[in-house]
Amino acid sequence: MTSLLKNLPSRPACEEALGRIDGRQQDMVDQVIKWSRLNSGSRNLDGLAQMEALILEAFAPLGAEVELIDLPDGEFVNEAGDVETIRNGRSIRIFKRPSANRKVLMTGHTDTVFAKNHPFQEPVWLDDNTLNGPGVADMKGGIIVILNALKAFEETPLAESVGWEVLLSPDEETGSLASAPLLAERAKAADIGLTYEPALADGTLAGARKGSGNFTVVVRGKAAHAGREFHAGRNAVVHLAKIVGDLAALTDGRPELTVNPAVTGGGVAPNVVPDTAWCRFNVRLKEPDDAGWLQARLQEIVNRYDAAAGYSVSLHGGINRPPKALSDANLKLMEAIRACGDDLGISIDYVPTGGCCEGNNLAAAGLPNVDTLGVRGANIHSAEEFVCVDSFAERAKLSTLILLAFASGQLDDVVKAKG
Repeated sequence: MTSLLKNLPSRPACEEALGRIDGRQQDMVDQVIKWSRLNSGSRNLDGLAQMEALILEAFAPLGAEVELIDLPDGEFVNEAGDVETIRNGRSIRIFKRPSANRKVLMTGHTDTVFAKNHPFQEPVWLDDNTLNGPGVADMKGGIIVILNALKAFEETPLAESVGWEVLLSPDEETGSLASAPLLAERAKAADIGLTYEPALADGTLAGARKGSGNFTVVVRGKAAHAGREFHAGRNAVVHLAKIVGDLAALTDGRPELTVNPAVTGGGVAPNVVPDTAWCRFNVRLKEPDDAGWLQARLQEIVNRYDAAAGYSVSLHGGINRPPKALSDANLKLMEAIRACGDDLGISIDYVPTGGCCEGNNLAAAGLPNVDTLGVRGANIHSAEEFVCVDSFAERAKLSTLILLAFASGQLDDVVKAKG
């Protein structure tokens, strides 16, 4: 493929800006260590507020506008089967030159999966290039890549032709339920999307992604003494067990569709016929049309068991991330990023994945995007999470070159294919 770097206007200034990123490598490592020590689990609103302050301080030198957006409350089915209201944090929107002809949306998230009381709270060096710590890869490290790519980009003459927007959500790790409308809104205002989930440790990026949904089914029966009045009761646990079997049987009802009943609860004591039981389950689907098929099958199951005498059955939740299919525009963007990698000596490969992220949301809104442009790392969502620290400068250079190529019109075929 043609070199994008060689075709840049003001190429010497662009190459100098790229070269200066190496000098910021240690600052990036020091920053991720500091940020990793601050717990910002999705439900730790105080920690998220502190993380927000650190991010605003770090991005302030870019001279951009800032909007802090309170997200609506969400719902959660508790262990009694009742719906509770849960508070969400707020999204951070940092933007510059919103009236420019070319617009890029760069997304990420401030939350991690690690709660305030989780034992995994401190970063530790595993070797000279491997740092283990909460959020070092997913995705405090990714936010640092965004920051340093934008710093380098703003040092070039090409920056004036691009309007960029950074949108950071506080609820990605819980499914982006509250931030999804905002992601869709901002996606419609952009030409391309760049998302900063971590790449694999070997640098491989994600291509197509499955869709995902989280549900809870709640069964209400009738309590009774298990000895004196057993037949007067309606056993919610037994009723739920039948439902769980039917849910699991939906797996492979469409190609690569899976239903995973995962967490169950119910009952109070062995000598009491349980009047409440619930099951949380996750679904993964490959094609957008699978969502309608699945929703119809789930409703059939709920209606059938709800009709049984003495029982009520309710379903909560839904498909929160549609499948990310690869449009022609998305394929062109992926190839352009591969060419940027070639210019920098970085091998870029893509693999499909069953995982989900904000890239699903952006694609559903029609925005071509690549969603694993963060640091190289692995073992995310576990106490073994790590980042390859040499990837900070490497990935910041990659994103800077993507922005420069976009600014110089070399990604206009992506925008045209988007339509």
